[in-house]
Amino acid sequence: MMALTVKDLMERMPGALIPEKAEGVDAVIQFHLGEEGGDWICTIKDSTCTAEPGVYEEPNLSLTAEAADYIDMITGKLNPMTAIATKKVVLKGDLNLAMKYMNLFAL
Repeated sequence: MMALTVKDLMERMPGALIPEKAEGVDAVIQFHLGEEGGDWICTIKDSTCTAEPGVYEEPNLSLTAEAADYIDMITGKLNPMTAIATKKVVLKGDLNLAMKYMNLFAL
């Protein structure tokens, strides 16, 4: 089996969004995932999600991490709170959105 990439995860996000949990969420999340992962914009609005490569000037939340650490966090190998505490993942912006984000998707 091939290794999971950031691109794989981002392409799965729209289909993995749980619409009921995303109700009322209107947000842009910017991901900066190092040289391997690149920059991605995730937009959640009207219980739908889009994910595309790029940089958004004023996101509601910005997440910076190395690609491998982000993948480990999403796949459950790295506890999100540990990742944040050890600065493997750096968040800026709406931290309530960050807490909610982890429960919006069935990846």
